[in-house]
Amino acid sequence: MGFMWKPGIDIGRKVSLSAKKPILTLVLLILFISSACSRGVYVSALDLTATAQSEHAENIPKPQVTSEIQDPLESTLFVTPQPTLNSASIGGGSTPDDPILTLSETVVPQEPTLTPTRNQTPQPPFVYYTQAGDTIPVVAARFGVQPEEIQFNTDVPLTGLITPGTLLIIPNILSELIATDPVMPDSEVIFSPSALDFDIDMFIREAGGYLSSYREYIVDDWYDAGDVIRKVATEDSINPRLLLALLEYQSHWVYGYPGNLADEKYPMGLIVPEKDGLYKQLAQAVKQLSAGYYGWREGRLVNIDFTDGTSMRLAPNVNAGSVAIQYFFANFYDSERWLGTLYGPDSLPVLYETMFGSPWVRAQSVEPLYPTHLQQPEMNLPFYPNKIWSFTGGPHAAWGPMGAYAALDFAPATTVHGCYESTEWVVASAPGLVVRTGNGIVVVDLDGDGYEQTGWVMFYLHIAKTDKVLVGSWLDVDQRIGHPSCEGGSSTGTHVHIARKYNGEWIAADGPLPFVLSGWTAHNGSKAYEGTLTKADQIVTARSYGSFETQIKR
Repeated sequence: MGFMWKPGIDIGRKVSLSAKKPILTLVLLILFISSACSRGVYVSALDLTATAQSEHAENIPKPQVTSEIQDPLESTLFVTPQPTLNSASIGGGSTPDDPILTLSETVVPQEPTLTPTRNQTPQPPFVYYTQAGDTIPVVAARFGVQPEEIQFNTDVPLTGLITPGTLLIIPNILSELIATDPVMPDSEVIFSPSALDFDIDMFIREAGGYLSSYREYIVDDWYDAGDVIRKVATEDSINPRLLLALLEYQSHWVYGYPGNLADEKYPMGLIVPEKDGLYKQLAQAVKQLSAGYYGWREGRLVNIDFTDGTSMRLAPNVNAGSVAIQYFFANFYDSERWLGTLYGPDSLPVLYETMFGSPWVRAQSVEPLYPTHLQQPEMNLPFYPNKIWSFTGGPHAAWGPMGAYAALDFAPATTVHGCYESTEWVVASAPGLVVRTGNGIVVVDLDGDGYEQTGWVMFYLHIAKTDKVLVGSWLDVDQRIGHPSCEGGSSTGTHVHIARKYNGEWIAADGPLPFVLSGWTAHNGSKAYEGTLTKADQIVTARSYGSFETQIKR
């Protein structure tokens, strides 16, 4: 029933489980199900199968969305042929307004309530086998329980990554759940190593549809369809195969031709004035995919809302890649028709496998995208020693307001407010190869293989064009990257925005792999951009303006 995860080595902080050892005898009677799919499986009497769900699927009408959308990101110019990740800013040296495409009617994932209204009818507990990326706090949020209510019979870290396939016994307090079967592997949603050998241009050309002759003018240059797909996929690190499948599913642009003017102008079905054309439509779509993927991965998203005003709690066993697809289609349909897009005979997964072969087979060679034993390499604060800077942005989205809370912001000490030309230097936090630059952007590949989709990558944003490092440069620690600025995206103050990726996935600044810079560890605040850096008994608090409590130096 799908592939088996390869367990890694648990490096998280361990907790003695002597108090947790006793597990209900009932549980032992149901352990025969342990051979079930290891992609984060639970078994419950309430579990619905894909077959049952597909019985509700009907013909899916074209999606119609009329909500207002903010202006798109500034275009980033590719200066390297490597498949890469491009980011326009969140600005963070001050209160940022990132001009990212987001649906105004879409609820941005918020911190979930860990204890929803409990089902008072006694039910057998969930028997859950962990999936890659799971932590106790996140699993608790998904199942709506407190972390201490989860039982296990082996050592499990309090906050670190849990070895995939670990058995957890979790109280069943949830009402009836649907969409419990996985839809898409994580590696087919993220622009991961599985897409390194995918030739976007050849695929479009051989498909021979409307996309094969499409061209679009973006900012100051013409792009053909392959360039547009590559640009958007790289900007948000979303798999180009998925973007092509969604285009074909929504408007038949890949193998056929749009059937009406709406399909031609709005190929993702997002019918919003002045948001037409391939680039803007794809840019909107990837924001929704990122919101679902990282909101679920980080435990910030546990419910989705449908177009008819109803809401549904996500099945707690599904993986982040599946939630990304579920979240995307919830923008278009009510819950019954939504099930058809996920599990029906004409669903996206069926089309996807027809176009590209089995995504689950490909996933076996690259997942988990970050293994249990993974550790961050040593990294320094991105400025010279003995220089005073301010910590101006705690954990917040790396690219767009709805993505992973992977970024931190720092601004040089100054008496000048707002955007100004700085002579201070942003320096390399870790050694690596510069694989891409763009509008305010420098991307450094730490393993030096030239790909952003493999290994650790450092992302620097708001780097001034003047004196910026060149593509192809090898940087040692503390070598100059450029000057902090307001360039790239939207920013109200000169600063630098930094984030990490591993195998194409943005890594949360405060999570099982915390962002540690010169011994300072990042922690979330009550909302994005708030938070702290701690080192032993020292605490630095993030503020969008420079003040004493924000000051930090190496």
